[in-house]
Amino acid sequence: MQERAARTLERLSEFYAAPAAPLGGDPAERALELFREVATAVPAYAAFLAGHGVDPAAVRTAGDFARLPMVTKESYLRRFPLPERCRGGRLDVNDTVAVSSGSSGQPTVWPRSVVDELAVVRRFEDALVNGFGSGASSTLVVVCFALGSWVGGMYTAAACRHLAAKGYPVTVATPGNSVEEILRVVAELAPRYERTVLAGYPPFVKNVVDEGVRRGVDWPAFGVRMLLAGEVFSEEWRDLLGRRAGMGEPDRGSASLYGTADAGVLGNETPLSVRVRRFLAGRPELARELFGDSRLPTLVQYDPMTRFFETHEGTLLFTGDGGVPLIRYHIADEGGLLAHAELVAFCRAHGFEPGDGDDRPFVYVFGRSLFTVSYFGANVYPENVTVALEHPDIADDVTGKFVLQVRTEADEERRLAVVVERAPDRPAPDTALVAAAIRQALLRLNSEFANYVPPTYQTPVVELRAPGDPEWFPPGVKHRYSRA
Repeated sequence: MQERAARTLERLSEFYAAPAAPLGGDPAERALELFREVATAVPAYAAFLAGHGVDPAAVRTAGDFARLPMVTKESYLRRFPLPERCRGGRLDVNDTVAVSSGSSGQPTVWPRSVVDELAVVRRFEDALVNGFGSGASSTLVVVCFALGSWVGGMYTAAACRHLAAKGYPVTVATPGNSVEEILRVVAELAPRYERTVLAGYPPFVKNVVDEGVRRGVDWPAFGVRMLLAGEVFSEEWRDLLGRRAGMGEPDRGSASLYGTADAGVLGNETPLSVRVRRFLAGRPELARELFGDSRLPTLVQYDPMTRFFETHEGTLLFTGDGGVPLIRYHIADEGGLLAHAELVAFCRAHGFEPGDGDDRPFVYVFGRSLFTVSYFGANVYPENVTVALEHPDIADDVTGKFVLQVRTEADEERRLAVVVERAPDRPAPDTALVAAAIRQALLRLNSEFANYVPPTYQTPVVELRAPGDPEWFPPGVKHRYSRA
């Protein structure tokens, strides 16, 4: 007990004494050090390596590390009991747990300690202090994420309390994802601060701002900033919210966090990354050249000493410490890595000067690759929709094929849409019945959906298409159940 307390005190003292800055050292060597420690201290990982015929003592170089087997949910998290994935095989060495919802609604539990939070807090510190100027301006952070065991709200609250304890003029309020309570908190407290930061999922924060505008809230008077996570959004969306909330400089008015329940926040938008992304948004041909895709990803900077990224066939892996340490964890996000010098040189070669910023590397993220879509920060899985289409009143009239989308409608509103293939020689099912069945299945099976998505946005837009529709259900082609 005393050893644990001493370690916690030491790490907290280091954090409170130092400003937000990348840690020095060799990232590859740091990843190797963590590997050696985890291979010895974590029973599940030792067994995982043995099952793959890996002798930890033989892993000496960065090349050896890169040949280690990837850790996945299937091969590791679902194979070994939770305590065995913790140091010493003990769950009680951790302070708390967060959960993320799986495709069946069965949550994955992620333990963590106060010490584990500090790498995440540094990303909040970078966004709030270096991005929003909260080191010099009194700042009210309003947590608009769902609270409870869900990772976003509690992590944000904990991080902001650490920043306040460090001496920054930051106060955190936790109304959660209730528009009424958020607006009540803003009306009461925002006039007493120079900055008000709305922290939440992009479409929900938009709901808050729009409802505030309808009620006559003077957002520009509150120096509003936005700390966002969970979804990729367009620069048009950033501009629209900037106008409605009275935010001036786009590169310092909002910042997106790249985070997961698995490891907290992995990276954050910086003024530099936002300026680069806005340049690329206006030059889609350059974005395609750089990212290899017509979609514009989230672009963040990260600290490779605490989150060591690699790529595998167009997807991301990371190594990072935590309550459940993860070595070469395949997070299943589509994306890639760019060195700072590489990206800055690319911009300058095409006539854009991105300006100053720290020299951390960049990671770009399109989102989950396994057919999911992200809606109000909840991962919506095809398996949930499949259950709804198997309802006795629906199953005979559809083939079971469908496509999930999150569509941007008028006024930048986001809506969950499901395009469904009709069964041959059958009457068209009632779209209202299909939509209600999907909503019911999502609420029953997907705990993130039930907790994150506001009730007025839970019923999807359902569109029916003929069998073999060439645009949505071309015959002879492997079907994809989601579309960007």
